[in-house]
Amino acid sequence: MALHRCGAPSFRSSALTFRILRPRSIAAWKLPIALATAVWLAGAPVAASQEQEDAAEIVERSVETLKRDWAAEPRYDCSERDSDKNGIRTFDDLMLYGSQYQKLTAINDKPLDDRQQAEQQTKLEKATAERRGESKSQRRHRIAKYQAERKHATDLILELTKAFTFNVAGTDKIRDRDVYILSAEPRKGYRPTSMSTRVLAGMRGKLWIDRSSYQWVKVDVEVFHPVSIGGFLARVEPGTRFEFEQQPVSGDIWLPSRFMVKTRTKVAFMFHRQSDEEYTYSNYRATPTSVASDESSN
Repeated sequence: MALHRCGAPSFRSSALTFRILRPRSIAAWKLPIALATAVWLAGAPVAASQEQEDAAEIVERSVETLKRDWAAEPRYDCSERDSDKNGIRTFDDLMLYGSQYQKLTAINDKPLDDRQQAEQQTKLEKATAERRGESKSQRRHRIAKYQAERKHATDLILELTKAFTFNVAGTDKIRDRDVYILSAEPRKGYRPTSMSTRVLAGMRGKLWIDRSSYQWVKVDVEVFHPVSIGGFLARVEPGTRFEFEQQPVSGDIWLPSRFMVKTRTKVAFMFHRQSDEEYTYSNYRATPTSVASDESSN
C-alpha cells in the first residue's frame, strides 16, 4: 500500500494494470520541481490571443501559490476517509518525527470498538517510541524515503501544467468563491517524462482557479482517447477520470479536500479492468510541535 499524507495524488503503472494512486504520499508537497515549472510557464511562447496570454499568467501565478501551500502541508495533521471496492477506511494522518503515520479510526463509517481503539493506540505509541529512539542515520533514511514519495506525487500533479494548453473558458462561482474556468487540451509536442505520465497525452479537462487568491479550487481531467502503456501490455481507456479539490485550512493556506479517481483499462487488449476510488480530507489542525520535528535528538 502506498503511503498517504493528507491528499497527494500520484500515478502508478504495472504490467497488469494502470492505476492512479490515492493521495497519501501528499506529505510530498515540497515541490522540488515547482520552481522549474514556474520558469517553464514564464518562458513559454507568447500566445496568439489575449485570452491565452491571460491563461498562461493565471496558471503561472497558481503554481506559485501551490508552492507556498504545499511547502506548509507537513505542518498539519488531518482526517482521511478512503472509499474503494473493499469498503471505507477512516484514518488520522499524523506527522510523526519527520514523516507521516496513519492511525485507523473507523471502518465503513463505524468507529472502532474499544479493543480496536486500544490496539491502534498501542501501535501509535510503539511507532512514536521507535522513531524517538532512532539513530541519526536511521531517521535520515526514513525521512528521505518519505520525501521521495512526496517528490513523486508533486512531480505528477504539476506535470499537468506541462502536458496541457490552457485557455480561459469563463468565470463561475464554487462554494461562494469567484473562479476562473480554464479549459485544458493536450499540448502539441508534449513528451511524457515517464510511463506514469504517458496517459496525460490522451486527457483533457478543466481547472478552476480562485480569482483573488489564485488557488487551485478544482481539477477535472478525463481520458478521451486510448493510451497504451507498458508496450502492448495495457491500455488506458476513455472513462478514466480524476477530480482533485482543495479547501482553505488556515489563513491563506489551502490544502486538498478530495481526490476521486475512476480508472478504465484493457489488459493485453482483451481483459477489462476498472476501479472507482475516492479520498477525502478534513479536520486539518497544526501538528503538535513535540512530534513534528524531523531533527534527530540522538
